[in-house]
Amino acid sequence: MQMIYGVKDRPKVGRLILFALQQLLAILAATIAVPMIIGNGMSPSAALFGAGVGTIVYLLFTKFKSPVFLGSSFAFLGSMATAFAGGVSMALGYLGLIIGAVMAGLVYVIIAVIIKFAGTKWIDKIMPAVVIGPTVAIIGLSLAGNAVGDLMKGSAFYDVTEQVAVIKDGVAEIAEATSSVMYCSPFIALLCGLVTLGVTIVCSVYGKKFLKMIPFIIGILSGYVLAAIFTAFSYIEGAEVLRVIDFSKFNNMQWYPDFAFISAIGDINAGEVGSIGAYIGKIAVAYIPVAFVVFEEHIADHKNISSIIETDLLKDPGLSRTLLGDGVGSMVGAVFGGCPNTTYGESVGCVAISGNASVITILVTAGLAIVCAFIAPFTTFLATIPSCVMGGVCIALYGFIAVSGLKMIQHVDLNDNKNLFVVSVILIAGVGGMVLNFGEVTITEVACALILGILVYLLVNIKSKKKEEAVAQPAEEVAPVAEAVNEEPAKEEVKEVKEDEKL
Repeated sequence: MQMIYGVKDRPKVGRLILFALQQLLAILAATIAVPMIIGNGMSPSAALFGAGVGTIVYLLFTKFKSPVFLGSSFAFLGSMATAFAGGVSMALGYLGLIIGAVMAGLVYVIIAVIIKFAGTKWIDKIMPAVVIGPTVAIIGLSLAGNAVGDLMKGSAFYDVTEQVAVIKDGVAEIAEATSSVMYCSPFIALLCGLVTLGVTIVCSVYGKKFLKMIPFIIGILSGYVLAAIFTAFSYIEGAEVLRVIDFSKFNNMQWYPDFAFISAIGDINAGEVGSIGAYIGKIAVAYIPVAFVVFEEHIADHKNISSIIETDLLKDPGLSRTLLGDGVGSMVGAVFGGCPNTTYGESVGCVAISGNASVITILVTAGLAIVCAFIAPFTTFLATIPSCVMGGVCIALYGFIAVSGLKMIQHVDLNDNKNLFVVSVILIAGVGGMVLNFGEVTITEVACALILGILVYLLVNIKSKKKEEAVAQPAEEVAPVAEAVNEEPAKEEVKEVKEDEKL
């Protein structure tokens, strides 16, 4: 794929800020969703700050060669819930979040050190294009349900009072039931989402050079304006179903981030000291296995971005560096936001669609995330972007991730049953949602599909490896045979020469 801006290119300042804002919009929804799902007072703005700091750490370790943004990882949702729910005390939850993130990050650091000395050839042997391609496709396809689900709902809700029949003194009467919460009409939400998607497509396909590079900004703003118009009419009595945007969030703005390490210090002083060893052990069991799962997704993400920018990041700057950047960046990000970070497919999709692989854009995006964490009105505005609008954008983002994975196998011979079985198993396991749960540990569909794909690949290539071993005989065994074969013709040639001399 031809990039308009390469990894080392520097767009002009005005464009650079717009590109960075586009990247921020692409990763925003997922980054702030994790702390909102966990609850317990976690701060979305602190998670945004942590993502920005973690990304800068990642860029430093990768020598500014990998244009990827790090955001809150959904893979650790169960682990984070465990840190809050079990152990010494509920009050030690934030301390548990940081301890768990450090443990997960250390897994990356240890693997990075091993790879530094062992190399990466083993990765190409067990994860060639026929394995990694469909796995990358699954990363996009596994998120399809989220995009479509968001497309059908807004972010605001309204109360509905229903009339029901009740029996009072043996007589049926009509009474008003307790108000129930409902979201806006799914048809209105769908319209806003489709407008967002349509404008994004038109800008990307028919727009001039600059518009082609910021299709998400134009698309999101178009969808937001339409949603705001519907929301304005929703305040007319009887038109509540038109309420798409929750503007009430501006009444409760968070003016500064509640950093996790500050809460953790308070937790240490307020918490009950119990079986601290058991608590840390439980956190280790919850976090460390998930880190190995996310490691596999780390490789898939970097293979994907490598194919997009046509540079193998696993060789330059190297897998050991990307792992160190991801691991240490995750630890640092969790100290501020409480959430372990990971490379974001949304960021990769944004690079692919916009044609902008400039690392400076990612750096400015990280800086913008840090600054925005302290600008409550702007952060609140971003939080009011309705789900349907982000769903429209994510259909394109996740679709591009899936397609980029399929591109990796375009040169793979799918007429060969060996390759066909590998690709088929990965796609079906991933799309089918194969998920394994071992207590507090959840192996996601992406990880399950990749592991199963590797096993099938090794299975179908056992015979091929035996043939290669048979062909590649040791040199000392081949040499005597070659000498024996070459000696006889040489003796015959000598006899012929002697006979010629006699004549």
